[in-house]
Amino acid sequence: MLQLMWFRTDLRITDNSALAAAMQAGPTAAVFLLSPRQWQLHDDAPCKVDFWLRNLAELSRELQRLNVPLLVREADDWNAAPQVIGNLAQELGASAVHVNDEYGVNESRRDQAVAAALEALDTGFHGHFDRLLFKPGSVLTRTGTYFKVYSQFRGVCYQRLHTALPALQALPGAQSALQIAADPVPQQVPGFDSPGQALRDAWPAGEQAARERLQRFADEWIEDYHDNRDFPIRPGTSQLSAYLAAGVLSPRQCLHAALNANAGEFESGSQGAVTWINELIWREFYSHILVGYPRVSMGRAFRPETEALPWRNAGKDLQAWQEGRTGIPIIDAAMRQMLATGWMHNRLRMVVAMYLTKNLLIDWREGERFFMRHLIDGDLAANNGGWQWSASTGTDSVPYFRIFNPISQSQRFDPQGRFIRQWLPELAALGDKAIHDPHAGSKGQGSLFGAGVNYPAPIVDLRASRQRALEAFKNLPSASQPA
Repeated sequence: MLQLMWFRTDLRITDNSALAAAMQAGPTAAVFLLSPRQWQLHDDAPCKVDFWLRNLAELSRELQRLNVPLLVREADDWNAAPQVIGNLAQELGASAVHVNDEYGVNESRRDQAVAAALEALDTGFHGHFDRLLFKPGSVLTRTGTYFKVYSQFRGVCYQRLHTALPALQALPGAQSALQIAADPVPQQVPGFDSPGQALRDAWPAGEQAARERLQRFADEWIEDYHDNRDFPIRPGTSQLSAYLAAGVLSPRQCLHAALNANAGEFESGSQGAVTWINELIWREFYSHILVGYPRVSMGRAFRPETEALPWRNAGKDLQAWQEGRTGIPIIDAAMRQMLATGWMHNRLRMVVAMYLTKNLLIDWREGERFFMRHLIDGDLAANNGGWQWSASTGTDSVPYFRIFNPISQSQRFDPQGRFIRQWLPELAALGDKAIHDPHAGSKGQGSLFGAGVNYPAPIVDLRASRQRALEAFKNLPSASQPA
């Protein structure tokens, strides 16, 4: 009986649980749904949609080696998915549809609706565990609830890794050819402009490119990850997040690569490897939060009492932040990096998020949305978790009184200003000290630097705005534990 594999954010053939199960159950065809309206509702970035399409084209070629045809259908939003998948299953005579489980509220509702539609057609719907290391609901507190604190969650994950290391799925063998022709993969969909070639070149598509990047990181950079990861000018991070978000790599593959580089250890040995594995567990933690506390999928704060914060309606300040015109070089350089490359260094994501939510006192949801609209690695769980951590509204979040000073962060993690010079060439002639705070001791208006170089004055005073944020948090109603 024919099986239908429905690809979503799992664009690979290796270590793919649903694909392996489908091909084991019988001859298999595959499908991907184009859902431009839904992607717009989810604020998916044009560069991310382009990355999906480029990886989908590579996936189609990989599937051809297995004699699995990839069909492309359109369901403009997910309300149409039950009918589109149901019609295709009937057209092919498929006995079952296989998917890898996804965990956002909209994703769960979509899959429930598709499962119900298929049941009415007497067609099976099989969800498979794939996108995480541990199944949501399997890492719980002693009272049977989802963890709210990362370090406690990590401790239980460590115990599980000692006793049951997640295994890689074997690559299925090629099946007999089917009399079904694969569909062409579009290079663009309406509503999403194609990015420039430089951005595409920075993020090559396909499993081979992803595995090569992972192996290069494991061979050359993971040893020093702990020391280098906070310095944005150094090649210290893996830059695998886009591949993980699209499912071109699995977290299991990443974990096994790290363990291979660290003699099988995840708590000892190379501090760099241990630190990177901990980052994989952070990613895991935020995905479990989506399931345990679904309100974070719906634009709500994890800590309900923080909904009372008096966020500022400051459109000009928000626009200056979005465009990299705040007058704080490290903030502006980071925002320009994201606008140009679809990616921002992780340390800088925290710095710019804290600046927006604390110094500008602008709602974290504005930042979360803007990031999703520009990041090639935009991922609901990780993006929401990071923003709420920085805003002190989330689980395990930074205490509200611990507010990064962006100039101090710049001096510490970009001491020679090399990153700033890369993205703010108008400041390149400044000395290593002045480049972090060009307007120090100056009124800061107009052309500061004697040669017609203009750079905006800071839009807020860091000290005064910090105090404003402290007062806003102090005046919140007494914090109750999130339900």
